[in-house]
Formats: sequence, structure tokens, C-alpha cells
Amino acid sequence: MVTPLQGPILTAAEMRAAELDAVAAGTPLSVLMDQAGQAVANAVLRFAGGRETLILCGPGNNGGDGYVAARLLKAKGHPVRVAAIDAPKTDLARAARALWDGAVEDARSCPETPVLVDALFGTGLTRRLEGDVYSAYLALTRAASFIIAVDLPSGLGTDDGAALGAVQCHLTLALGALKPAHLLQPGAQLCGTVLRAPISVDGWADARVLEHPRLIPPGPDSHKYKRGYAVVAGGAMGGAAMLAARSAMRRAGYVALTGARRQGPDALVHRKWDAIAEDARVGALLIGPGLGRDGKARAALTAALLTRHRLVLDADALVLLTPEERDTLGQGERPVILTPHEGEFAHLFGALPGSKIDRARAAAQMSGTVIILKGADTVIAAPGGAVRVAPAAPSWLASAGTGDVLAGLCVAALSAYEPFVHEAFEAACEAVWLHGEAARHAGPALIADDLPNHIPAAMEACL
Repeated sequence: MVTPLQGPILTAAEMRAAELDAVAAGTPLSVLMDQAGQAVANAVLRFAGGRETLILCGPGNNGGDGYVAARLLKAKGHPVRVAAIDAPKTDLARAARALWDGAVEDARSCPETPVLVDALFGTGLTRRLEGDVYSAYLALTRAASFIIAVDLPSGLGTDDGAALGAVQCHLTLALGALKPAHLLQPGAQLCGTVLRAPISVDGWADARVLEHPRLIPPGPDSHKYKRGYAVVAGGAMGGAAMLAARSAMRRAGYVALTGARRQGPDALVHRKWDAIAEDARVGALLIGPGLGRDGKARAALTAALLTRHRLVLDADALVLLTPEERDTLGQGERPVILTPHEGEFAHLFGALPGSKIDRARAAAQMSGTVIILKGADTVIAAPGGAVRVAPAAPSWLASAGTGDVLAGLCVAALSAYEPFVHEAFEAACEAVWLHGEAARHAGPALIADDLPNHIPAAMEACL
């Protein structure tokens, strides 16, 4: 049985620890290898269409999984061959090799096949593939019309998704749990379709796949302020603030726009800054989309930071934010969400080490805020260490203004008081999920103006 992207995301070290815990609980590593090999064999039977399959085995336990799969496939009558780059070097892999009663060909000179199972290197690789091993790997993968990777495509950094020589696979079987490379780019793209193959490992991690949010429709005692009073601060580019306001209106009960000419939907309220700065009914304030970067914009940001309102900072506000302001954002009890893309993130936090997950988590802890580090592999991090990674959203979101729509969804979710007050992390997770789902409903060639109209359909899936 395989399952789609869900659950914890384990680093190589966390996966090794989970396997040791399984052994301590009474499940031998040999049983885990048998389970992994069975999952690989099942995938071949399901997707190979009866075509001859070559299983490329490495010297470690990933190769051992391949030997197990080959034995099981042969028993089922599926045409299967095995090729290796070296003799097994672990006890488990040796035992699995001993049970395979067929030939083991040299991967450097073996005939090609239409279906290739990559069981060469799995979790834990940190260096580039090179030499004759890499040449053989490239030749076999280029000739194959369908490639199945066992746990990870060989040549992929487990913890950061770095491309270390990996080629594009069609299907990747994540054994036991997802790894960062299954969701972080460029690894996620190279993995192709990722399916999780459960084995008897119960891993836990602070990082998890972003889950489907649960929304509760307004009740009989609801009113617009309970649903959320969200304010969007306008600026030099009114279109960006309008996009944010239009998206917020789909989620919040009352949305006000400041500092922009009167336009947009009739239900959008236009208010002066002085009228909302001390208004206790305001649930959350968004500043940044289309704000500008001049003195007037700087003064508007200062005024926003001096309010008591929950805050979402986006776009120009992130560029104008000083290091001192960044460091004081999380010192009070007020929830704050920051929504940087990579350039804004580097401006705010510098060149932090590690994977995108590591960097987002470190930035959240440094600033005391919730971080939405945007991109094709959006990462959401809370100051306490919790992380959610969004499965890849439609690439059509690479369009001007779509980030403003996301910011509007953030401020709307953060402003809500029904059925409960959203934590900033929950609000950010909800916004990112709805944003991606709205894009799926909008379809190819979307523009940012399309997205607010598809938010209701995205929300309906959560009710």
C-alpha cells in the first residue's frame, strides 16, 4: 500500500533514529528491508505494465531493498534483471543478495531496459555522483522510459533537496516517511510523483507536510466582526493592496482599505488611518503590498508597528524593516506573520545555513514571528520550531501579484474570531493551502486577479 504526501518529514538522521527505535521495539532491520522490497515490487507490478525491469543495486541497504524486490518480482513471474556497481557492503544487503538466485550483472556494461529501478543510493547521500558509477547510472537512466527511485533518486541531497547528479525520475517511493528532498526544490521536481510506502517505522519530526485546513462556516450568532475585521494598508501602488483586499474579503467578514483611492468591490470599506489605528475591533493589519519605499511608506510602516493590531508584513514592508525592528517584532504577545520570498528573506536575515526548512525555522526563532518563506516549495515556520512544507502548487503562480493575494488570505485568517482566535501559525498554514488550491481551480495561464474569484471553491473543500 502507498499513500500520497502527508505526515512527518524526516531528515536522514531522524530516519536512522526511527529505524533504531523500531529495532528496539522488536522489529528487526531485516523485516524493514523486506517491507521496503515488497513496496518496490508492488510498484513495479503496478506501473511497469509487464515490461522487463532492471533493478540497479548499490552496495548499501538501498541496494538490499532492490535485491529483495527482484526476488519477489521473479516469484511473481515478472521479467526482472539485477545489475550492481559493487558487492554488498552491509550485512543486510549481503543477506538480501544471497537470497536472489539470479545473475547479478555489471552496471557498467549491462544491456538497457525500458523500466529501471534506481536502488543505487538512497537516504544519506551528501556528495556528488562521479566517475564510472555516474556514467553507468546516466546511460541506464537515459535509456529507460520509466524510472522508479527507491526512497530517493540517486544523487539527491536528502536533507536539502540539492541536485548532486540525480536525473528526472517518474516515480519515487518514500520508504516509511517523507524526506525534505521529496518536497524541497530542485529535489521535489526530480522525484516526479512521490508516494509514501509505509514500513514499520514510526518517526516523528517538527516538520510535516502542510495539511488540509478545517474551516467552520459562520453560525447563527455570527456577525462580520467575529468573522474577522481585516485592514489592508494601501500605498504607492494601489493595485497590489486591492488584490490583497479582494482576497481578504473572501475569508474575513469586514475588510477596510486605507491610503488608496476609492475603488474595488462595493463591500470594501475605505477608511482613514486615524480611524483604524486605535480601533479595538480590528483583528489584524496587513502592510506592505504596493506600499512603496519612500519616506511616506517608511512613516506608514512605523505607524503600523506602533499599533496593537496583529500584523502581517509583506513585500515593501519587509524591505523597509530595520534589523532592530525585526528583532523586536516577537517580543510582545502580538502575533506577527512575515511573508518573504528568497530575496526579501536574505535582506531580513542574511545568508543562514542549512536547508530551506532549517533557514525558515531559524528565522522564526530569531524574530519570534511566523515565517512564510515563499517559492515553489513554500515553507511555514513557527518560533517554537514547528514547520509545515507545502506540496508544490501550480507553477502558474509565478506571476505578478499572486503574493499579494496570499498576504490578503493571511490577514483575513489572522483576523478571525470565530469559532476561535487563530494562532498565527494556523492562519499562515490555512492561507498557504487556500492559495495553492485557488490556483488549482484557476487553472493554466492564471493571473493574480483571477485568484480571489476561486477562493470560495478552495474554501468549500475545507468545510
